[in-house]
Amino acid sequence: MAPTFAWVLAALLLLAASLCLLDRDLGRACQAFVAFALLMSLAWLLLGAPWLALAEALLGALLTGGTLLWTLRGRGALPRLSPVDETARQARRTAPLRWLLILSWLGLTGIALVWLLGVEALTPPRSASTLLAATGVPIMGLGLWAFGTQRHLLRRLLAFNLLGSGVFLLLTGLAAPASVPTAEMRALILIGLVVALLGSMLGAALLLRLHARAGQVALSADFNADFSAAVSPNARSAMSTGTDPSLGAGTSAGSTP
Repeated sequence: MAPTFAWVLAALLLLAASLCLLDRDLGRACQAFVAFALLMSLAWLLLGAPWLALAEALLGALLTGGTLLWTLRGRGALPRLSPVDETARQARRTAPLRWLLILSWLGLTGIALVWLLGVEALTPPRSASTLLAATGVPIMGLGLWAFGTQRHLLRRLLAFNLLGSGVFLLLTGLAAPASVPTAEMRALILIGLVVALLGSMLGAALLLRLHARAGQVALSADFNADFSAAVSPNARSAMSTGTDPSLGAGTSAGSTP
């Protein structure tokens, strides 16, 4: 049977992930992500990977969490985001397809667990690594659900990071169900943490630019029209007169200076 501390840690991971993805207060959601990343550090310590725990604390909690919190504040000409997510969820008419994709993902994950672990996958976890691997499955499910239903791009960044953490836990349990993560697995997780950080920084920068230019925090059906109108307000007049805005006023795109 897995140790009691592992069960407590697994419960706290699920609680932090739920608060991160369900709380519509974006500040609290980002703080819950920082707490989740620190709990992930404890999970790596429990699995005997102290350097991975340090990397998770620095790259996940400090840098990625700091980037997401910084996104709410805005800087210079970039306006502040609303601290509360007021966007509506995705349309109900597409809900069956989203749920089908989520359940298909989780179903394939369950099949892989049974195939790789055998009967042990259907019994209570006997080690901390197996328990944390099992915890990764509902975290993946929460991340997929949030990514498919939430429209606010910051909340999608949170879902993207939590989905990756669930995958890391699952891979660790499958690669070494009764021992510490292998060197190859630690390297793979470290690369994943770096990619998640860079992806979060890029996504945060694009979100702030979108909010500054078009006043939006979510991609909508009329996004292209709104964004084009905000970026180049003279595009429509240029099309009607046959001029190229980049060549200056009164200059035709096909004429020579």
